[in-house]
Amino acid sequence: MLGYAGWYGEDGYRELLFYLPFQQLFLIGPVVYFYTRSLADDHYRLRGRERLHLLPGGLYLLYSLFIFVADYFILDQVYFYADGQDKDFDLWYQVSGFLSLLIYLGLSIQYYFRYKRSIFEELSYADEVVYRWLLHFLSAMVLLLGLRALFFVINPEWGEFGRKFWYYLCFSIVIYFLSIQGYTHTIRQRSLGYFRYWKQAQNTPNPLSESKDQDLLPRHLEAEKNRLLQLMQQEQLYRNPGLTLADLAAALSLTTKQVSMIVNQGFQMNFNDFVNLHRIYAVLDALQKKEHEEKTLLALAFEYGFNSKSTFNRAFKKQTGHTPNYFIENEVSNRDLKRKW
Repeated sequence: MLGYAGWYGEDGYRELLFYLPFQQLFLIGPVVYFYTRSLADDHYRLRGRERLHLLPGGLYLLYSLFIFVADYFILDQVYFYADGQDKDFDLWYQVSGFLSLLIYLGLSIQYYFRYKRSIFEELSYADEVVYRWLLHFLSAMVLLLGLRALFFVINPEWGEFGRKFWYYLCFSIVIYFLSIQGYTHTIRQRSLGYFRYWKQAQNTPNPLSESKDQDLLPRHLEAEKNRLLQLMQQEQLYRNPGLTLADLAAALSLTTKQVSMIVNQGFQMNFNDFVNLHRIYAVLDALQKKEHEEKTLLALAFEYGFNSKSTFNRAFKKQTGHTPNYFIENEVSNRDLKRKW
C-alpha cells in the first residue's frame, strides 16, 4: 500500500522504508504451524527447543537492523542500499522464504489430518470439532503459496516492485476472504477442550491398565463385541451427544486402547461411525413407529444423540445410502435395510 501510494518514490520516505523488513517470510511459516497446533490443543504453548523455529526470522531482523545502522550511522556513505533495491525482494530471500512457507504449511496440514484421525477414533461428535475454520485457513494458505509459485514463474524479476501489481491484488483478495471467514466463524466451546479431555482420559487409572494392553485374542474379541453391543443397546449410551471412547471404556471396565481395538477390528469402523450407526438405527426405528408425524426429523436426531442437522444428514446418507426423507416417502421397512450387526 505504501509503495503504490508513492512513498517509495519520494525522498525521505524512500530511504526509511527500504530499511524496514515488511516481508517476514521466515516467520510466517512457523507462526502458521504454531497457530494450527494451538487451535487443536488449547494447552499448547511455545516452549523449549520449539523457539528455534523462530531463529531464522530473528536473524533476518538482526540482518535488517545491521544494514540500517551501518548505512545510516557507521559508514560515510550508503553501501548496502547503493543499488536502490529493497532487500526484501532479493532472490535468495524470496526463494528461501518460499521454501520455508512450503515446509511449514506441509507440517501444518499433516498435523491437521493427524488430529482429525484422532478425534474420529475418540469422539462420537467428531464432525462438530473437525475445525472447518482450520481447514479453510490452511486451504487459503495453500492458495497463497500457489500464487507465489505462479508469480515466481510469470514474473521472476522480484526486484521490480511495480510489476507485481497483479500478485498483490490476488494476495489481497485471498487475505480479505480469510479475514472474513475467520471473523464470522464460531467454534463450539466443547471442541476447545478436546485434547485436554483426551489427555486426561489417557492418564486416568483403569482397573485393567496393568494388563499392558495386550491384543485381544480372537475368542475374546467376539465376546467383547457382544458385550459392547449389549451395553450400547440396553443402556442406549449413543443418546449421549458428548459420548467419548473414554466413557465407553469406563462402562466396560476396559482401557481406551482395548475398546478402540474392539471397534476397529470387530466392527471394521472407527468409534465415531460406530456410535453414529447406533443413532441412525434408533432414528430408523422411530420412523418405523411413525414418530416423525409427532416430532420433526431434527428433534428425533437430537433425541438420539446427534448435535446438528448437517452431521445427522451426512451420517445418515453415509450409512444407508439415502436421505431420511427417502425412508419416509417410500415407507422403507426397517427389515428391508441390511443392518451391519
